[in-house]
Amino acid sequence: QVQLVESGGGLVQPGGSLRLSCAASGSIFSIFAMGWHRQAPGKQRELVAVRTRGGSTNYSDSVKGRFTISRDNAKNAVYLQMNSLKPEDTGVYYCSADPDVSSVKAGTAQNWGQGTQVTVSS
Repeated sequence: QVQLVESGGGLVQPGGSLRLSCAASGSIFSIFAMGWHRQAPGKQRELVAVRTRGGSTNYSDSVKGRFTISRDNAKNAVYLQMNSLKPEDTGVYYCSADPDVSSVKAGTAQNWGQGTQVTVSS
């Protein structure tokens, strides 16, 4: 088990940037694949980005080229750098962790944070 706490959300204008952080505690962070997901109002939660234990990354088509997922095992943290934000990026962003990257991709990871709100609006 690992406990996850997201931070860094807020209100930003279209075209702006935000950096989300997810702090982990409670287990050996390096064994987990990590993911960022989001849920827009009235929509299902969707996968945004995944980073495996080995460093491979995957992104949804909607954020490819604009978002970057990274991790710092020494700090037990994973980050989501979001650039060129659009109103459709608005939603609650969650980080997840699981030893099995397929579970992270499927949205069935064992461990989830409480979420942080991102609002992109002028």
